[in-house]
Amino acid sequence: MRIISGLFKGRRITAPKKLPVRPTTDMAKEGLFNILNNRYYFDDISVLDLFSGTGNISYEFASRGTEHITAVDAHYGCIKFINETADAFEMNINTIKSDVFKFLEKSKQKHTIIFADPPYDFDVEAFSKIPELVFKNELLEDEGLLIVEHSKHTDLSQLDHYSYSKSYGGNMFSFFE
Repeated sequence: MRIISGLFKGRRITAPKKLPVRPTTDMAKEGLFNILNNRYYFDDISVLDLFSGTGNISYEFASRGTEHITAVDAHYGCIKFINETADAFEMNINTIKSDVFKFLEKSKQKHTIIFADPPYDFDVEAFSKIPELVFKNELLEDEGLLIVEHSKHTDLSQLDHYSYSKSYGGNMFSFFE
């Protein structure tokens, strides 16, 4: 995987093979950040990266100037890798090792963008818990956005607060406001 834009543009990051991850493709990531670039100044926002895996999305935000990034993942190896990579690049990424659903239940901090990349094999009920908890606990700032990455075979359009979706190959981003 590589960082698409910003201070670390073009830098390649190679995650250990033993991590249980499926990084967002460069094509999908570029499309997503084109959308976000038209809506936000990256140095003025707070980002919560859920099911952060390799930290791919967090690194992209950090490279573009975002200073308030929190990455949450349940896997120790993922958190360790994000910490090591963030230290190597001198990125300010706060990591939390936690089950995402438990984290969302307890969290009180608001964010401008919440990005969630859960396992693609989640059923719609599991996917629905993400926006349900985010909006119930008021975790988005005004003008905030929840983005859930999923397979193009999963339809989240019936969920509360759904706004629209964008597809990039086999990847789909659903936006909730």
